Amino acid sequence: MPPDSREKKIEMLNLPHSAWRTLVSPEVYGVLFEEATEPPFTSPLNQEKRGGTFVCAACLLPLFQSSAKFDSGTGWPSFFQPIDGRIGQKRDFKLLLPRTEYHCARCGGHQGHVFNDGPAPTGKRYCNNGLALRFVPDDEPLPPLRMPS
Repeated sequence: MPPDSREKKIEMLNLPHSAWRTLVSPEVYGVLFEEATEPPFTSPLNQEKRGGTFVCAACLLPLFQSSAKFDSGTGWPSFFQPIDGRIGQKRDFKLLLPRTEYHCARCGGHQGHVFNDGPAPTGKRYCNNGLALRFVPDDEPLPPLRMPS
């Protein structure tokens, strides 16, 4: 299934992160909105090999196509390229050395960090928390974008 084209330009939702608390589990909330990290090798999405789309676990915005997924050996789902315009980035100094954190362009949910050690054609490794994503197989429709009530 091609990337979701329901929105031409992704508009950031101006909502407090707490608005998502009732829509996701406490573990998912911790990763997305408190920038926690799940332990490596714990996400079933790390082994997901079917064709499909990986969507944000909070707002359900499609972020990655399965064709961009690869096994990085790190223990987290990894991608060499997001769907255009679907992620935002910022510098992160939590481990003292600067890293590039990326997040969902719609809800701002923390997804992971991007590194310059990925495969061709981009050389990038988008190292994603599995809890921050949901997988939608090609033979299922993408869910409608979610908005907290």
